[in-house]
Amino acid sequence: MKLFNKKTIIIAEGCDNHFGKLKNAKKIAFFSKKANADVVKFQHHIPDEEMLKKVPKSSNFDISLYDFLKKYSLSIDDHLNLKNYCKKINIKYLCTPFSYKAAQELNDIGVDWFKLGSGEFLDTPFIEKIIKFNKPLILSTGMSTVKEIDFIYKFLIKKRFYKFAFMNCTSEYPPVLKDINLGFIKKMKLRYPKAIIGHSDHTNDIYTSIGAVANGAKIIEKHVYLDGLNNGPDKDVSINFKQMTNLVKAIRDIEQASGSNKKINNKEKIIRKWAHRSIVTIKNIKKGEKLTLDNIWSKRPGTGIPSYKMKNVIGKTAKRNIKKDNLINKKDFF
Repeated sequence: MKLFNKKTIIIAEGCDNHFGKLKNAKKIAFFSKKANADVVKFQHHIPDEEMLKKVPKSSNFDISLYDFLKKYSLSIDDHLNLKNYCKKINIKYLCTPFSYKAAQELNDIGVDWFKLGSGEFLDTPFIEKIIKFNKPLILSTGMSTVKEIDFIYKFLIKKRFYKFAFMNCTSEYPPVLKDINLGFIKKMKLRYPKAIIGHSDHTNDIYTSIGAVANGAKIIEKHVYLDGLNNGPDKDVSINFKQMTNLVKAIRDIEQASGSNKKINNKEKIIRKWAHRSIVTIKNIKKGEKLTLDNIWSKRPGTGIPSYKMKNVIGKTAKRNIKKDNLINKKDFF
């Protein structure tokens, strides 16, 4: 997928934390860029296209999701304005369509890629239409079994669609830590080799996202909110932009520290000279005296005969008098 490279893609998920105001959405984009996120993501809702008016509530949010979305969703013109603004400030714009009509409208304004939430993960009629746009697709796997993920993976491969990513995800708001299962990311990388594997995080801190990167996630999606505006449906799973800044830094640090080569690094070479141990005298030794564990031992620095060669020195005879607390060298014995 062209949009991805070796570094972890960090998505700041603005969701509907703009509360229907374009100026708030632009602020989310601006602060996402300032936090050094790679992508800012929003959601395109056409409520009557995606749900019935009466959908059972799964949270203690004050109003129904339908009513919230009818009141606070951005229009497609807003999304076009927002997409152009993101281009201006040099952050990638991403959006989740929650209906095929929403996907069509986003495609018409020239989006580069799509993200589907966990609720649409098994909606194969919807997915089949979206992949015909032939744009990269990110899919969250919350609420799914391994067999269901296998099913969608095979479905996409059978359709010869390879520009996709699977996000490890737990659709709890917020999740119980033991339900997150970061170790599944490694299993996903092995099980779905043609997919990029990421992690969509619904905790309200940064730690599990950092852990996801350490487990091999190449995309991180994290909900964000503007100060004073964290009272929407995603209030329990969002972080502020100070936390997002810290998260980005932590991920970039982990990336630098995640190499797999083992060697003596240049900065270690200096330390190695004094930190390793050499064979030294621990008593005054007279010429002709045998070298034994009573008169030699190992101490720093590591500039003499390495201590691991102690057995090769024991039993040798001193060629000269050697004072206590001196490095032994090969000219001192025979």
